[in-house]
Amino acid sequence: MRYGRWIIRSLTVALMASAWQNAVAQNPIAGAKAASLPREPPPYWAYAVNPPSEPSDTPKTPDTTLRHVPNSEAVFTTAQTQNLLKPPDWHPADHPAMPVIVADGRPPQVYACGYCHLPNGQGRPENSSLAGLPVAYIVQQLADFKNGLRKSSEPRHAPTSTMIAYETKATDKEIHAAAEYFSALKPGPWIRVVETDTVPRTHIAGWMLIASDSSELEPIGSRIIETPENLERTELRDDRSGFIAYVPMGSVKKGEALANGASIKTLRCETCHGRDLKGKGKVPALAGRSPSYLVRQLYDMQSGARAGAAAHVMKPVITKLTIDDMAALAAYAASLQP
Repeated sequence: MRYGRWIIRSLTVALMASAWQNAVAQNPIAGAKAASLPREPPPYWAYAVNPPSEPSDTPKTPDTTLRHVPNSEAVFTTAQTQNLLKPPDWHPADHPAMPVIVADGRPPQVYACGYCHLPNGQGRPENSSLAGLPVAYIVQQLADFKNGLRKSSEPRHAPTSTMIAYETKATDKEIHAAAEYFSALKPGPWIRVVETDTVPRTHIAGWMLIASDSSELEPIGSRIIETPENLERTELRDDRSGFIAYVPMGSVKKGEALANGASIKTLRCETCHGRDLKGKGKVPALAGRSPSYLVRQLYDMQSGARAGAAAHVMKPVITKLTIDDMAALAAYAASLQP
């Protein structure tokens, strides 16, 4: 009986892997918009939504304070570090020359890709790490955003709505230039995963979790608390300053078991995402990427907010996952070397 079940499971994994590859290659969209309601609401800690800002009648004066970051000879004003059309590049020797669309955008319609995703391509918790992803995958995601097949389960999540409103206006040539740039970058260690029972109390600012007071602790519960290692450097868009992800005790081991197919809830992740989750073919790598981002994507695919070809194939694989399961899988993936 056990042997029979093993054969059935192995055939299922093989069929799902084949279906994934065929779906990505053929990009079928029939039934892609069919969505089901998730069992749990979107977790606030993954979909960090800024609190409403108070209206002001006073025009904001640009901050011309000169800023520096460690191990960089560059100097930018605070206002320059907040420029969506020409973000700061603190460490230009760390990467190849950026295409115009990455470095400067195309005013006023398209923001510079390097502002949100950073010149190193590794991004922040509120957006995606693009470094090392397949060119075809990046191009397809822009097409899904443009065609209404990729949205957010949380309508107030501005980083997603900004992608849809502005970046989908990029030309095919600009999109391919950006995709080739980011794909050629080698991702490095960026997320430090720490298992813990207690975490600093946090609040939401800049579309991510910020420590309110590092001396004031609270139970982590079943959340992932992903926050900057150094808030000042993160806000200055320093792409050598990464993040720390606090995760519940035991979640990495639980996630590893789920990823290895030890539960009937899902299939072995390596089948499609490659050994050590470093990607395979057109399927993206998951290792070392933001756990907040990964939870959002699992939830969005389960809810139907992501309904592109690859998400359509993924949905039956993740339909039984709870948010706790998603958090465990994300913690495990983030703990791996990219």
